[in-house]
Amino acid sequence: MQETIQIGIGNLRFDCRTDGNKENELVILLHGFPETSYMWKKLMSSLSENGFYCVAPNLRGYSKGASPKGKKNYSLDKLAMDVLNISKFLNRPKFHLIGHDWGAAIGWKVVHDHKDSILSWTGISVPHIQAFGKAIVVDKEQSKMSQYIKNFQIPFLPEIQIRKNDFRLFKKLWKNCDANEINDYLEVFRNPKQLTAALNYYRSNYKLLKKAYRNKILGDIHVPTLFIWGNKDIAIGSYSVNESHQYMKNDYEFIELDSGHWLIQTNYSELQKAIFNHLLRNKNST
Repeated sequence: MQETIQIGIGNLRFDCRTDGNKENELVILLHGFPETSYMWKKLMSSLSENGFYCVAPNLRGYSKGASPKGKKNYSLDKLAMDVLNISKFLNRPKFHLIGHDWGAAIGWKVVHDHKDSILSWTGISVPHIQAFGKAIVVDKEQSKMSQYIKNFQIPFLPEIQIRKNDFRLFKKLWKNCDANEINDYLEVFRNPKQLTAALNYYRSNYKLLKKAYRNKILGDIHVPTLFIWGNKDIAIGSYSVNESHQYMKNDYEFIELDSGHWLIQTNYSELQKAIFNHLLRNKNST
């Protein structure tokens, strides 16, 4: 049965959805933008029924008690450490990790920096951030796709545009979501502080991503990895996906779907099967 708990990390309080037996192996699921941990509810139910304990936090900025002011508080380093601190709070030194969109970007950082903590990694939609950052600079298609990130660098105006007509822009992105899911998302984004916090992910890390063109911002991945991407994704082109493969130095499975960005809603059965098999292959044998 799913319940929401609060996990305290220093002065921050994270709202976390949980499902399953606490004695089972831990799976942490990281949502993206503009969503919340609600996106994982169906998958969490399936995984928990099959022997895993699932914890999906509303990430920094999305949890009302973990929304510090200022873009400096949303650096990739801080976002990644939140994940490690949640696992420590749960007293789980090893865990499986799943991430979509910004959750995937954070996940790449976590599995690179803390490989000994990771049993398996599943990235959805957003590829290795070295490849993605490089693509923003060198690939015309990706540069065009990422124009919205540049637009988000402007203070205040993006918030005003997003709130227009009761979040009409977001509701277009949520066309495959049910009413309860949309209401959960709106509960977060209708709070001005939290909407700005979500945009601060882009404001804090855009310069870092662009550095990938000339500098190493993240290296090889040494954990078992499943990466799933939709070839009709409006935000992620093929250049960064193809560039991403070279960094995989452990067991690696790549699945390309004939679909878009919101794969957990549009291709649930394919994701559920692939992720469950990936987790089973990498269950801790000790």
